[in-house]
Amino acid sequence: QVQLVESGGGLVQAGGSLRLSCVTSGDIFRRSTMGWYRQAPGKQRELVARITGGGFTNYADSVKGRFAISRDNAKNTVYLQMNSLKPEETAVYYCNADWGNGSGSWGQGTQGTVAS
Repeated sequence: QVQLVESGGGLVQAGGSLRLSCVTSGDIFRRSTMGWYRQAPGKQRELVARITGGGFTNYADSVKGRFAISRDNAKNTVYLQMNSLKPEETAVYYCNADWGNGSGSWGQGTQGTVAS
């Protein structure tokens, strides 16, 4: 079982920022596209941002210009910097490692709550 360990969630006021972190093993990290997803109450899980091993990124349209995904290959860690947060972005945020061929793994999730 591949472990992805997330941290950095919490409570923030609207307009505030949170920085999420996700660490996994070096072997998995090196060969994976890493991503952040979120699931709000009563809604489906949705992609927030992804970053390939080569550093190429893609974002959900709703977060472009406010969120930034990055990876530190020396620390086997992927980050999600979230700025100008909105109450409707309250969700459980999940880290994902995708190493292709339909294979991957999920973290346990971290709660991000944005108060209005």
